[in-house]
Amino acid sequence: MGKTTGFKEYKRKTAKKRPVKDRIKDYKQIYLPMKEEELKEQGARCMECGTPFCSWGCPLGNLMPDFNDMVYNNDFESAFKRLYLTSNFPEFTGRVCPALCEGACTLGVNSDPVAIKELELGIIEKAFKENLIKPNPPKVRTGKNVAVVGSGPSGLAVAAELNSVGHTVTVFERHDRIGGLLRYGIPDFKLEKEVIDRRVSLMKEEGIIFKTNADIGKNYDIKDIKESFNAVVLCGGSTIPRDLPIEGRELDGIYFAVDFLTYINKKVAGDDVEPIDVKDKNVLVIGGGDTGSDCIGTSIREGAKNVYQFEIMPKPPEERDETMPWPLYPKTLKTSTSHEEGSIREWCIETKKFIGENGKVTAIEGIKVKWGKDASGRFVPTEVPGSKFTKKVDLVLLAMGFVHPQHEGIIDTLNLKLDNRGNIAADENHMTSVKGVFTAGDMRRGQSLVVWAINDGRQAAKAVDEYLMGESLLRG
Repeated sequence: MGKTTGFKEYKRKTAKKRPVKDRIKDYKQIYLPMKEEELKEQGARCMECGTPFCSWGCPLGNLMPDFNDMVYNNDFESAFKRLYLTSNFPEFTGRVCPALCEGACTLGVNSDPVAIKELELGIIEKAFKENLIKPNPPKVRTGKNVAVVGSGPSGLAVAAELNSVGHTVTVFERHDRIGGLLRYGIPDFKLEKEVIDRRVSLMKEEGIIFKTNADIGKNYDIKDIKESFNAVVLCGGSTIPRDLPIEGRELDGIYFAVDFLTYINKKVAGDDVEPIDVKDKNVLVIGGGDTGSDCIGTSIREGAKNVYQFEIMPKPPEERDETMPWPLYPKTLKTSTSHEEGSIREWCIETKKFIGENGKVTAIEGIKVKWGKDASGRFVPTEVPGSKFTKKVDLVLLAMGFVHPQHEGIIDTLNLKLDNRGNIAADENHMTSVKGVFTAGDMRRGQSLVVWAINDGRQAAKAVDEYLMGESLLRG
């Protein structure tokens, strides 16, 4: 695949970024599109490795060697068709996926992996630009109707797949706009919302019905929906954020990251929203993942004086070690674009107490921890004697992930069974404990990546199609 000696001739290249001094002034896309000649060179680097571990590493099973070779040979239309076989929304994953495929790339054993993510995004954007993507409504309707609750990546994937085989799909979204996590959980500098709107418009033209401000359990009855549709697929996501119930938690100025990011996304969209003032403040982000990183970049754009990030876990290694051998995804130290823009990161820090004056947070008390195995062999943190400290802060953002979906409403009303983590329990066909009610995405598997949510939605759609029709031609 690609050019036989391409990996020797060309170095890995990724998209250039706008200068920090410019990009922190707005919420526009950080990365500049790569030129076609640059994409061809990157496609040429794909070696004929025999076993495409990149496809194995991708939850969607994308056929990377094929479309890499097609790009190298300047056949972008074929590359798009090959990519579209397995991926419903390459324009999303090409922007926000951590590129599990690149972690498994054979070239990455002793060199830099192929820039697959850049190729994926380049292919789909050229396809949109050259009008290769057109509405493709089904020629025949089955007479079956399906309700999809939630319009995040899993819900959109379920809707797209089931609509493609002729079922009439209605997507219910409790927010005022479609997109779920994509819309309100990811800042525009990573995923401009016009990208979502473009896809939703296409899906509407293909016959999918979208209902916004549809909060099931408040202004819609889930039992009525269940009676009105042949199948229901719950894709509401993992929406209950992990809290930090320590002394002082009730103080003003402490927010969940998801609430902060939702506010910012609505503000950028031009909505009239209650402000969360960040300007000239010392901001502390508690949590070292992608959401925490998004909070950093957003706080900088909002004019924060200083931004700190505390992570209780140890600092990851900068290179692969024995705990993450190829082709497993390397959980190495990641420095995001937000980190580049200015933040102070600290690891092995546990926040012990919030301190305040006049009802507002003014500082935190923390302590350093070290990690080791307990008697049972589990890795646990222990406090480092004499390491307690106090740091002045004006605003705290809790970015420690999500624990499970909201139980109040749909789950409680239908009395759905849960797994031991509080997610909706489902069988191998994605069906819940209630016949005809399915689930997909983070609501079923717990907090995860956009690419896993899309994969789960595709799998659930295949199961629903088989339930309704007795068989399915969907790939899953």
